[in-house]
Amino acid sequence: MIDALERDLGLSESQVVTRLANEERAAAVESSLTNQLGASYGGAWLNDDASKLMVATTDPATTATIESQGAQPVIVTRTLAQLNSIIQRLDQAPRRARAAAALWFVDVTTNSVSVQAPTLEAAEALATAAGVDRSAVTVSATAERPTTFINIIGGAAYFIGGSRCSVGFSVTRGTTPGFVTAGHCGRPGSRTTSPTGTFQGSSFPGNDYAWVAAPGNTVTPYVRGSGGANVIVRGSTQAAVNASICRSGSTTGWRCGLIRQHNASVTYPQGTVSGLTRTSACAEPGDSGGSFISGSQAQGTTSGGSGNCSVGGTTYHQPVNEALGVYGLTLVTG
Repeated sequence: MIDALERDLGLSESQVVTRLANEERAAAVESSLTNQLGASYGGAWLNDDASKLMVATTDPATTATIESQGAQPVIVTRTLAQLNSIIQRLDQAPRRARAAAALWFVDVTTNSVSVQAPTLEAAEALATAAGVDRSAVTVSATAERPTTFINIIGGAAYFIGGSRCSVGFSVTRGTTPGFVTAGHCGRPGSRTTSPTGTFQGSSFPGNDYAWVAAPGNTVTPYVRGSGGANVIVRGSTQAAVNASICRSGSTTGWRCGLIRQHNASVTYPQGTVSGLTRTSACAEPGDSGGSFISGSQAQGTTSGGSGNCSVGGTTYHQPVNEALGVYGLTLVTG
């Protein structure tokens, strides 16, 4: 992970080590303050070098609480709950308006919701169709063209008929071993090989998660890292906006970047998927379902993206904790 972050973020080894330590502390502080601030919480993010956690609040009286945990308070006009409610309105807009847009997400750093589309007119049309508060929404044209990372050519990882996807994380349900992956990779009852298994649950679009029961296979608390080295998974605490993150997939291997936004809604050709995390780590077809990890904490499974690893790209992942909760799964940790 250190080697890959040096390569992909342009940092020295000591800078990477310091950043990872800061991010680990920030995740714990963010979790604590989310509960303490309650309804006034406006979101959190790391500054550019991850040396300081910025925490937004609508209540000036809570700044002392934020500062007491070493974070920097930012007074905002909208709570995270209010911004998330705008996302819900956009998610429920007419399908035609959503299909013309590329993605929309809560941008905690600006205390607003961003709607992006191939044209400014399409972004405007979605905001209008959803009937949202325009003072809380920014619209822009984007070159991102979200597509799912499924590859029908075949290759490594696991196969579903003639298609290839990537294992996310090892899980168990009771005594049954298996793994989580992307929902667009298969439907309930779909059979996999290498490892052999069966899709037990799958949701796509709307969500993009699935779990595969794989009896007879051995689950491990590892993600395949740089050069084939194993990276250990110790939990699934969500990392902050602007934290570093790495992903592993069967096409492009181990790639790293930064978390840009949580709770993004993305329009694929098949429909809209909500609640994704947007990152600057690249991916390509066949990486779908693969692992996203920050430090030692599992973050999610690769859903799709825009661009590729030759010219840079954006990738979205489905947060893993949602899939674990929906299917009653236990993440395998070390």
